Amino acid sequence: MTSEDTKELAGVDEIVLSLTAKGLTTGGVTAHFQEIYGARLSKDTISRITDKVITEMTQWCSRPLESVYPVVFIDAIHVKIRDGQVSNRPIYVAIGVTVNGERDVLGLWAGDGGEGAKFWLLVLTEIKNRGTNDVCIVVCDGLKGLPEAITTVWPLAVVQTCVIHLIRNTFRYASRKYWDLMSEGLRPIYTAPTEAAAKERFVEFTAKWGTQYPAIIKLWENAWTEFVPFLDYDIEIRRIICSTNAIESLNARYPRAIGARGAFPDRAGSIEMPVPGDQVARPHRAR
Repeated sequence: MTSEDTKELAGVDEIVLSLTAKGLTTGGVTAHFQEIYGARLSKDTISRITDKVITEMTQWCSRPLESVYPVVFIDAIHVKIRDGQVSNRPIYVAIGVTVNGERDVLGLWAGDGGEGAKFWLLVLTEIKNRGTNDVCIVVCDGLKGLPEAITTVWPLAVVQTCVIHLIRNTFRYASRKYWDLMSEGLRPIYTAPTEAAAKERFVEFTAKWGTQYPAIIKLWENAWTEFVPFLDYDIEIRRIICSTNAIESLNARYPRAIGARGAFPDRAGSIEMPVPGDQVARPHRAR
């Protein structure tokens, strides 16, 4: 079959977009059509097909957002991006939970260097400029300066530190042989029925580990204001807002997508990785 013969294949555009989304390179897509369908699909044809989504993506990336999100999760993941040379760059991710309980990917933005609160301020400002005037709770990691960036954009927002991030950071200061014992001491803190009870358990934890690991105690003391808000809610809500796990399933797709490429090109499918205000990614909604 020649490239003209591919017109007889049903859903060529959908197949090309699906394979590209799974991380296949243009050459990989070409090889797939040759092997499975006996059809020769040129690289120019593949590029024309993938270019068709640009308009749709541009519209989605600038779409108006909900005026209020009860919860917004934010986090960043570092991936390899080829921009002249391959380098690790943070991808900033924001997911909102609507008043109807749906999760909505608000956007993905590619930054430079390490994750920073200043870049998050740009991201959050863009989200507000697209119509989100208020957020009740923002769940994030313990990045320095991030709570201030959040409350600059939404002064009434409650900042909730991801408990999982906090525990991971705790273990970085401790010898591995103590991790199990520390886990036993930390669990009563983050499962406490009230903030007062959590404080009592933290005092006990401090008495046991404070002399040996003062940096861990300081870590928790510095994070305490942003750690405790979820303790005001019942178990079902706590499970939702105590961590940024809502983003993890989305972040897990990136390594799979770049598995065949080794790194994202700087223009993936002719879509340039964005900065705040640019196009970002295909829409994604899930309950």
